[in-house]
Amino acid sequence: MSSSLVLAEEPTSIQQILEEPKIYHLRHVTMRGTVRDVQPLAPYTLASGDPCYGAYLFRLEEDEATISVAVLGICGRPVVRDPEVEDGDRVEVSATIQAPSHGGTILSFKGPKAASEEEAVVQAVADRILPIVE
Repeated sequence: MSSSLVLAEEPTSIQQILEEPKIYHLRHVTMRGTVRDVQPLAPYTLASGDPCYGAYLFRLEEDEATISVAVLGICGRPVVRDPEVEDGDRVEVSATIQAPSHGGTILSFKGPKAASEEEAVVQAVADRILPIVE
């Protein structure tokens, strides 16, 4: 019988990401905080023509720092999916950071859109959200 030890990634401070977003651009990080302002999004269409459903945005708050978090929709088939989080939930989020001034796409209230330098939005695109049980 073999056993394996899985080490949890140490959480990265949201303040640290916001202070040096270029260092974190396209890096996968784990963050912890409190969910605020959950906003379900209307279905949107990718450039390929595939419709996506169940996407939502929220802010993750840690002490005085807050980062925008996007949860992408399920694409290619119509599904109903409520957000997995509610305002006030304490969660651990694994996400890829998208820093401003690198171009690329951010998820907005109207679906994916090209990021511009003027917006200066640092966004985390979540791939896993777990509740924090204290």
